[in-house]
Amino acid sequence: MNNFKFFVLCIVLILSLYQTPVFAEGKQIEIGVEDKEKLGKYVPLDLKFTNSDGKVLSLREIIKRPTLISLVYFNCPGICSPLLNGLTEVIDKVAIEPGKDYDILSISFDHKENSVVATKWKDKHIGDLKRKIPVDSWRFMTGDSASIRQLTNSLGFYFKKEGDKDYLHAATLIMLSPHGKITRYLFGTDFLPFDIKMSTIEASRELDRPTISKILDLCFKYDAQGRKYVLNLTRIVGTLMFLTIGIFATYLIKSGKKKRKSHFDQGDTI
Repeated sequence: MNNFKFFVLCIVLILSLYQTPVFAEGKQIEIGVEDKEKLGKYVPLDLKFTNSDGKVLSLREIIKRPTLISLVYFNCPGICSPLLNGLTEVIDKVAIEPGKDYDILSISFDHKENSVVATKWKDKHIGDLKRKIPVDSWRFMTGDSASIRQLTNSLGFYFKKEGDKDYLHAATLIMLSPHGKITRYLFGTDFLPFDIKMSTIEASRELDRPTISKILDLCFKYDAQGRKYVLNLTRIVGTLMFLTIGIFATYLIKSGKKKRKSHFDQGDTI
């Protein structure tokens, strides 16, 4: 009985390592990204936008695999260029292929911009890539104010007009699953290839995924404060402890059975 109590106590300690922290409800933000409230939600796939060739397409027609969205405006004098430059660099470095493993979608939230401007920016950034990618794997799109507002609201991306031409806004990439589910936000203008790969694996959960991703999910977690994946020491240590305790408990149980059997046999002999 003492061995059993010890085993139960160890299990309780292990489970305590997996408690989910409680976060206070955040206030509605006017400018920035409301990622905590929007993760797991879906974007309206019937929204339509115009690509750099002037063709109007719905998101449902575009999003067929994990899709990385960057919300920018093409004539931005601030962080949009560093954001797209950072995206260009990581596309070259990441060990997954656009058009096969994931797609990229850059959408202007300035309804005054058109396909001519989108073409200019597409030519620039695709031209800066060292690797060749399919033409439709990175689309640059524009839209009307109603479609833009519905999309940005559904993504929790809030911006504000400043002056005649500029906007105040955040720098972020947003990963969608093939069904339009918001699965990850990546903040800043510099991105790690590992973050992009892990985000793509997460988004593909609605589909089949490599077995290796299960190992990565065990070992790594997303750090909301640091805005990146970090080694999940708690889960690793907890799992190892759980396995160790399981082995030890099995040993104690078997040892107890052997002792009882030995006493029983001795009793029979006597």
